[in-house]
Amino acid sequence: MSDGDLQMRSATSVAATDEPAIVFDRVGVSYGRGRKAAVALADFTLRVAVGETVALLGPSGSGKSTALKALAGFVRPTTGSVRLAGRDVTYLSPAKRGIGVVVQSYALFPHMTVHSNVAFGLKSHRVPRAEISARVAEALDMVGMGSYAQRLPRELSGGQQQRVAIARALAIKPSVLLLDEPLAALDAQLRHSMLGELQALRKALPDTAMLYVTHDQAEALALADRIAVMRESRLVDIDTAENLWQRPPTDFTAGFLGGANLVPCTVNHVTGTAALVTAGTSTLRVRAPQPAVGPADWAPGDDALLCIRPHTITVGKPGERDALRATVSASVWRGATTRVELAVDGLPGELAADVPGHFTTEVSAVVGVKLPDPAGVLIPRTIGETVAVAGHSVRPEIGS
Repeated sequence: MSDGDLQMRSATSVAATDEPAIVFDRVGVSYGRGRKAAVALADFTLRVAVGETVALLGPSGSGKSTALKALAGFVRPTTGSVRLAGRDVTYLSPAKRGIGVVVQSYALFPHMTVHSNVAFGLKSHRVPRAEISARVAEALDMVGMGSYAQRLPRELSGGQQQRVAIARALAIKPSVLLLDEPLAALDAQLRHSMLGELQALRKALPDTAMLYVTHDQAEALALADRIAVMRESRLVDIDTAENLWQRPPTDFTAGFLGGANLVPCTVNHVTGTAALVTAGTSTLRVRAPQPAVGPADWAPGDDALLCIRPHTITVGKPGERDALRATVSASVWRGATTRVELAVDGLPGELAADVPGHFTTEVSAVVGVKLPDPAGVLIPRTIGETVAVAGHSVRPEIGS
């Protein structure tokens, strides 16, 4: 099976088509030359099916926005190629790609009305004048802004301006829609509202492929069919949102997507997809799905990491049945939950637990900690530049 086949969507998502809507083929982007060249994107390979939404998720500087700019034509790849519906667009100007682009700064013309802002792209694409008004009205209605056509951007809220920016991108009826941190400039309440609107927009555009750049894991989990996790200019992991959450292939993804506890352990015994492991002085029952990267399967003596989600840990009184004794090292109330840092007897390092509500306890207090059963899921220790793709491993050529 080829790398490209591995990155196609699973059968549970939108049905595959003969030609992906988007193809990145070993795309690299560097600035400068020689040893002083700064690598912004390295050996990036990704396929997005017609109607699929893929989120590029990662910290600042991970290469996600560079990938989007290479697709939009705002930067030229140093290596590799970019294709849209089978057409090589690597060196094509942005205006000739027919892509809708939405950025976090809205990028609306302040002196133009909402109608004129949305019509601007249509005029650039030389749509007949007789069609423009109808296309503008259709796009504005789609984002709930039909009654604001004659307003100026300064007369709109941030969320309304972002809706107009989305309408402008949709007016040209693109087969590919790129969204670069579209909610980053909004406050928390507006982000929540716009997230729901973007979910509705996805359903209204079943044939439009979307590439969504974000550093917000909640947005990625809510919107994406698949999530591509990026780090230091490279693709680290890619799979469905559910698989990455339930069975993270690597320690970076486990930590970045949901802030999991990663506890060093040694495999003792394996039965099917379950195992007994030793972590510190404790023996725990865990889930042991086939590793996405590294060994073909788990075996006694393997060193691994135990991924335990903070919300699955229960904190109560010491001495309760099946509770481990622990000492509180920090406690921060977050509104709906309290993040408690714990030094647990018998386990290496500290564990973070998210306790519902306002959990009041003092630092150095002794509490009882109950882990879920199974305690968590096994993942391999860090494996260099390995990329995990939907349950398979693909190791890029370093330096390519």
